Amino acid sequence: QVHLVESGGGLVQPGGSLRLSCAASGFTFSTYYMSWVRQAPGKGPEWVSIIDTSGRSTRYVGSVKGRFTISRDNAKNTLTLQMNNLKPEDTALYRCARGRPSDSDYWGQGTQVTVSS
Repeated sequence: QVHLVESGGGLVQPGGSLRLSCAASGFTFSTYYMSWVRQAPGKGPEWVSIIDTSGRSTRYVGSVKGRFTISRDNAKNTLTLQMNNLKPEDTALYRCARGRPSDSDYWGQGTQVTVSS
């Protein structure tokens, strides 16, 4: 059974940093693209970042480029999102997803990130 469990969210001031983690189990992690998706209150889901199976190729939505870094550890079945210089508009529920926007099939429950002074 596929499980994706996020952690690391919280309340942070603008300009601060957070590191999100996603622990994956129940499937061969190293063979899947992985993504981070966020959803702010009253808005639809937004694909924040995607990483390929090796971790060498990454993509980001324009609003987070240069501030967020996605990575993965295939030996530990872990996906990470390092978020720096956080802004109030980054406030959202962050979820890790198996796959890319075109083929994503499992999402975690998410971890809340709130950026506020």
